[in-house]
Amino acid sequence: MKLYHGTNIDFDHIDINKSKPNKDFGRGFYLSADYEQAKNMADIKVEQMETGMPLVQEYSISEIEMKSLKCMTFDDYTEEWAKFILLNRNNPSAVPAHDYDIVIGPIADDRVGVQLWKYESQLIDLPTLIKRLKYMKGITFQYFFGTERAIKLLKRI
Repeated sequence: MKLYHGTNIDFDHIDINKSKPNKDFGRGFYLSADYEQAKNMADIKVEQMETGMPLVQEYSISEIEMKSLKCMTFDDYTEEWAKFILLNRNNPSAVPAHDYDIVIGPIADDRVGVQLWKYESQLIDLPTLIKRLKYMKGITFQYFFGTERAIKLLKRI
């Protein structure tokens, strides 16, 4: 399987500690199976950091190797997915909120983030949150590699 990582600076070694805390699936290395999605992320990083150039790194990992790891997959926006996102985004500790090596699931982008905020602010309930998310167009998925064991299986192409 090919996966892509959008960045503004090239690097050879993946360091999970350089990842920001409180991301969708926690502190880790995020990739996409969609080249264009990774390219868009690279463009955004250049804009945010005001340095570097958009770059898409390409990686491979075998499905057999992935099966040797502890993985969680969310196929759609669900109550379980929303609770998992909020658990990671609101984790006050440096200790990960879960013990999965790899998590695959929808990205909580800005549009989704607004709905999550409404839920956290008790402006909508959980069923309403999920209903609104399911009607959004353009669901995009991300691959989270959150342990050194998982990172070691990624081969840069």
